[in-house]
Amino acid sequence: MTTTPTGNDELRKLRVRVAALSRKREEAVAQLTDLLSALLPLDDLLADTANRSEQFDRSGTGRTGQLATAVQQQTDAAHRMLRAELARHGVHPMNLVGKIPDPVEARATGTEPHPTAPGGTVLRETLIGFRRGTDCLRRADVVLAVPGPAPAPAAEQSTPAAPSDGGPTRERRNQPRRTSRARRRQPLPRKPSKRRR
Repeated sequence: MTTTPTGNDELRKLRVRVAALSRKREEAVAQLTDLLSALLPLDDLLADTANRSEQFDRSGTGRTGQLATAVQQQTDAAHRMLRAELARHGVHPMNLVGKIPDPVEARATGTEPHPTAPGGTVLRETLIGFRRGTDCLRRADVVLAVPGPAPAPAAEQSTPAAPSDGGPTRERRNQPRRTSRARRRQPLPRKPSKRRR
């Protein structure tokens, strides 16, 4: 079967068009991947803000607690919206806790003793990993379990010693003490080095 010169021209044009479309598709995929990768630090920030707000809410009382609750609710809502948008594009967190990590998808940044978790499994993700479909969009940073007793909670390590006089214990204040009105009206003390002339 022989091809005419016109047929050769059409075939060449078709190849050029297919190559151009392939390039455009690759560029679009690369742009989308860059966009989704750029959104992941925002997810980290929202998750961290929600966590800090929750801790702040537990430690605060009254107006401070209400403010912390409002910030936490707003942050949670924004985080859910972002996760929903990422999921719409096929991006999902890896959820590696309790699993043996694949080195392609996770980087071990440390180990921690744990009495029940099997050695080499993920205790927690310090940086959440994400997949886009079956591809790794971002590797997770994980802490792995090793056999041993669990470390003491930070709260127990930092508890102040009881007073020796047997008097009542006072909670540490989160804020500095306010200056009384009488003290605010007093003139400020002069520096000892300053002399009157």
